[in-house]
Amino acid sequence: MSHPNLGLPPRDLKAGHPAAGERIRAERARLGARALEIAVELDPSIAARHGELGLRKLLRDTEPLLERLAIALAADDRMAVAAYAEWVVVPYRRRGVPMDDLACLCEGIARATPSVLSAEEQALAQDAMEQAIRVFRWHRRVAGDARKRNKLLAFLYKGA
Repeated sequence: MSHPNLGLPPRDLKAGHPAAGERIRAERARLGARALEIAVELDPSIAARHGELGLRKLLRDTEPLLERLAIALAADDRMAVAAYAEWVVVPYRRRGVPMDDLACLCEGIARATPSVLSAEEQALAQDAMEQAIRVFRWHRRVAGDARKRNKLLAFLYKGA
């Protein structure tokens, strides 16, 4: 990964598939809505857990994910989305969004993009989104999202 402060050259956005990145950017509103629909189909509890306002926020949050996917495709850098996933874990934790919901959202994006990408571009997009899903699942494990807590044990540990 390039970083100008380290003396490395900036990322070349013409090294991969720049036309695919432009198509993602042009269709990001439609792709974001479809990705959220797919995520809710994968896990119906997302809609109940977040409510209408939370779903609107998740819909808004698909735009930066799609922008990072466009950068990943244009620069042929599959880690661009995963790096963004690392950055946003803490703000999502503050908002109370489980990492599983973000992994479902990434899966929704991966399933929504074949309508605008060729087979080769879709393979790269799928790989980039899998990297982001891996990051969210790792942070889920660290923070304890992977299991439902026993209410009695949570009550006892609280000391109430």
